[in-house]
Amino acid sequence: MSSDHAQSAERSATLTGAGARPSSAETPFLELLARGASTDAYEQPVLLARAEGRPAELIAGLEHAKSLALRVRSELEGRRRREAELSALFETAHDLAGLRDLDAVLRAIVQRARSLLGTDVAYLSLNDPTRGDTCMRVTEGSVAARFQQLRLGMGEGLGGLVAQTARPYVTDDYFKDDRFQHTPTIDSGVRDEGLVAILGVPLMLGHRVIGVLFAADRRARVFEREQIALLGSFAALAAAAIDTANLLTETRSALAGLERANEIIQDRSAVIERASDIHDRLAELVLCGGGVHDVAAAVSQVLDGDVEFTETDDTPTRALETSRTEGHAIRHRDDWIAAVAAGGELLGALVLRGHPGLDPVDQRTLERAAMVNSLLLLARRSAAEAEQRVRGELLDDLLDARDRDPRLLRDRASRLHADLDATHVVLAARLDAPAGDADEEAAARRRLWSAASHLAGTRHGLAAARDGGTVLLLPLDSGDTPTDLARRTAAHLGAAVHEAVTVGASGPVDKPAAAPDTVVNAYQESLRCLDALRLLGRCGDGAAAEDFGFLGLLLAGDRDIGGFVERTIGPVTRYDERRGTDLLRTLDAYFACGMSPARTRDDLHVHVNTVAQRLERVGRLLGADWQDPARALELQLALRLRWLAAPGRSRHTEEALRPRSATRASSAETRAALPQTTKPIE
Repeated sequence: MSSDHAQSAERSATLTGAGARPSSAETPFLELLARGASTDAYEQPVLLARAEGRPAELIAGLEHAKSLALRVRSELEGRRRREAELSALFETAHDLAGLRDLDAVLRAIVQRARSLLGTDVAYLSLNDPTRGDTCMRVTEGSVAARFQQLRLGMGEGLGGLVAQTARPYVTDDYFKDDRFQHTPTIDSGVRDEGLVAILGVPLMLGHRVIGVLFAADRRARVFEREQIALLGSFAALAAAAIDTANLLTETRSALAGLERANEIIQDRSAVIERASDIHDRLAELVLCGGGVHDVAAAVSQVLDGDVEFTETDDTPTRALETSRTEGHAIRHRDDWIAAVAAGGELLGALVLRGHPGLDPVDQRTLERAAMVNSLLLLARRSAAEAEQRVRGELLDDLLDARDRDPRLLRDRASRLHADLDATHVVLAARLDAPAGDADEEAAARRRLWSAASHLAGTRHGLAAARDGGTVLLLPLDSGDTPTDLARRTAAHLGAAVHEAVTVGASGPVDKPAAAPDTVVNAYQESLRCLDALRLLGRCGDGAAAEDFGFLGLLLAGDRDIGGFVERTIGPVTRYDERRGTDLLRTLDAYFACGMSPARTRDDLHVHVNTVAQRLERVGRLLGADWQDPARALELQLALRLRWLAAPGRSRHTEEALRPRSATRASSAETRAALPQTTKPIE
């Protein structure tokens, strides 16, 4: 047994001895996480416990802790990988800002691409306009001399296909792939190198391909979409480095040829200094965590103009699309527009206002600033999507895993700036517009989930996709109601996705982490409210159970009878308690007598004016519509529920609750006392 295994066995024996707490099963896995152990090492504590015949509960706890530890390890590895990718991109951008040796920068790009993608070989080829072919420029990991000296004709081999079509191509097995033209020269070079799987992405300057960046393995391999995008980012930086080097070369040639034109030389020097200044500023902004508006402010200072970042909806469509297609800043009236795009997706634009005359170097400065903004937005999108997934997983655990440790739930929530000890409301949201097909419906649901996740992040809540819609857990502010929160959420989500969104809300949920069953019941209540809204034709609206009157008793998960009674006749009850009056009994008798003041007078043995005055007071307390049929029905139900909950019942309520046979045997006055708008409660 190795020393690591022996130490693990010793720790397991200590942790699983008599008197050990179940939570101690987590300790060996925490230590494995701390020292960055391999995946196989996580099996040892479980295997050791089984070999020693430990109790089944302990083994189950170890299995559960192992599963959690492996998930944490996978998440940490993913984050380290993303950090390494972003760090490499930022370092490359910094190298580009201080460009001195083009070959050194290209070599660094190829080395970092090979390291991050984990391939055997990485190389870069550049087009030769004079000979009309592509030649190898930089290689990393190559061992075959013939391969390092290859030249590819346009359309020949995988690289020639990429250069000709300006699109990324990947092959899992080069010699079995017939999508491109095989030639003896190229195949011999690839065979000498022993390459099997190859990925190639174009180096673009605008709409022109200047070369190809490759990553290759000597075994069959499937390249993931994220790896293709990462290599494309390195290709963009390589193209920018080549463009910058060409620009510097052109500038030096111009300076050498215009020695006698001192004014032109000075002007060109100033332009170069501005370009170098913006490169340094952009690199510093990226490394310091600046945003797109910081980039715009830095470019404004260098170009001596007003530069701002705009959303796609606020930018002229034709000019923006032309800039994205051509890869250059486009003049639009007195403005210049540079598209901020990534992978064909428009993310916004950098707009230089009121500057119709723009030097080519300044134009390229604007274009490179747009490219830096693309990298910033992609990086922040990745971080936001990761946070959204974490919020969704936490809410799923609250709804599905009721045996979760409340302390761990609170810790996870605190890292997301959510407080699970505060009062929350569960909201169920769904789109109401009919989808054209399955793809459109799935896209609409993704938009709803994205908007809900953004809302949850800004409100310090949680959101997850569930049951064909989205569920949110949002804090309930003091003085706010579930109804107000549901309506605001429906309006916000509807505006975000440009479609009607219906939202059902639960009642308040106290300390969700401590009572997962309450969260589950609240979610079911919000779904019932959502279905009720849709059945009532109130699509695009938001409501809670309290909005449905006595129907809310059926929708609410806790059947809050006392709350319904208080909302319905509470003002009358409190008036009687303060003044010592008898309005509640008068209201009960009024309904029991078929809403007849004369019969009510006889039943209460008071003057008819007294009855009228009391009913007028009831109207002022309950509102002018208290005798409308729907409102009267709720009032009668609230009165009956109140009397049923009271220690003693009123005579009118007892009569209303008698079987119909007994009622028919009673006096005419008793028959008239039955409510006209409801059935007796059985």
